[in-house]
Amino acid sequence: MFDKGALLYLYAETPVHAGSGTSLGIVDLPIQRERTTGYPIMQASGLKGCLRDVAQGQDAQKVKIVFGPETNAAHEHAGALSVGDARILLFPVRSLVGVFAWVTSKDVLARFKRDAMLAGLQNVNWTETGPTQDNTALVAPGSAVVANNRVVLEEFAFTVQEDPGVLAIGNWFSCNVFPEGDEYKYWKEALPLRLVILPETAFRDFVQFSTEVISRIRLDDEKKTVAPGALWSEEHLPSDTLLYATLFASKPRVKDDELPDDWKAASDKAAEVLKFVKTCIDGKRLQLGGDATVGRGVVKVRMGGV
Repeated sequence: MFDKGALLYLYAETPVHAGSGTSLGIVDLPIQRERTTGYPIMQASGLKGCLRDVAQGQDAQKVKIVFGPETNAAHEHAGALSVGDARILLFPVRSLVGVFAWVTSKDVLARFKRDAMLAGLQNVNWTETGPTQDNTALVAPGSAVVANNRVVLEEFAFTVQEDPGVLAIGNWFSCNVFPEGDEYKYWKEALPLRLVILPETAFRDFVQFSTEVISRIRLDDEKKTVAPGALWSEEHLPSDTLLYATLFASKPRVKDDELPDDWKAASDKAAEVLKFVKTCIDGKRLQLGGDATVGRGVVKVRMGGV
């Protein structure tokens, strides 16, 4: 059982392809999704592997304790860090005004709040809310994506329902979830007035059918034409998508004399595990998923609750 929790926020700065393998559908290489909801995810195994790679340049003893040894020998121990799947929180959708809106749903917000409380965050003090009708969208008063009392996302129009709670949620996300740094000042200010809470079915449809689908080819070096069988399509989460994952730490599964010197006297060793992870990754840019050589998968990360 874990002793300490935190949340990891991942903001996509480029399209991200966390692939699920080949498919018989329209898209050759789709992204990973939840089975029941169809919401996009990044599976925990790939995320944990990326975090370990980033930490490799740090204290090797701590890396082994936190992430576990690289061998599978029976006498070895498990790591002290448990990483959850990265789940969708905010999804960007093209808007008639305001360029694009970040959309979410009551279902997504309730999940996030549950996970945040499980991770021990005590400052999630807003109340999740949702539209009362299927064709209604909740927005903050003075929203930047409203025209003629309508929110038009892609080719779909929703009746506007203003709710101060949306502004409170947007402000909380700006302060606690969005990456830190001067380059995000504009986006933090824009979020509350671009946030739209949609009905669950509408949100599900957008995250299923409004992702980026990119065609890829490989050319024959001599003929400069497409090589046989080298034309395929890939699905990506679009830039400006926001995801989150739970991080749980337990006490190190090694003897006290095997602990680093600065951890031996610590009263809360699980907290030291999360502090080490935060030192390694907080505020950095990571590469997740495939297509690293063509500039895909760059995310800015922030850890909350540590």
